[in-house]
Amino acid sequence: MCLKRGCRRECRLLKRKHGDRADWKRVLEKRYAQAELATETFAGHLSLLSIVKVSEPLCVSYGDSKLCIADDGYLWLQQFPSGKRHSVTTMFDSEGRIVQWYIDICQTIGLNEDNVPWIDDLFLDIVVLPSGETIQKDASDFFPQLAI
Repeated sequence: MCLKRGCRRECRLLKRKHGDRADWKRVLEKRYAQAELATETFAGHLSLLSIVKVSEPLCVSYGDSKLCIADDGYLWLQQFPSGKRHSVTTMFDSEGRIVQWYIDICQTIGLNEDNVPWIDDLFLDIVVLPSGETIQKDASDFFPQLAI
């Protein structure tokens, strides 16, 4: 759905992403768990994707650096806060070290018929590395008028 008030057409800025990543073909074997949590500091759903086996590692480039974000033994802890317009995925390597925090800016968060959390991703993302470096991704897709 388009972001403009009253518009009902599909918008290329949205992609539905499910917490269990059921459509992720790279992941050959996984374990998945989720829970609903309501505390003073967080209310929403948490999911843990344990990546047992991949067909090939997923690596991304940030400037001159290349970073592996999905491989055998990696964990993705995903937070889907209720009533918010973002989700946070903390990615851990096979040694339990944080690889990155990936923040998806989304239009909405919901649950499918199996109670698996999902987001309608707006393709505007923020990456935070353990060093503290922050990377804004896909801003030119979200705000094309700002592209140079």
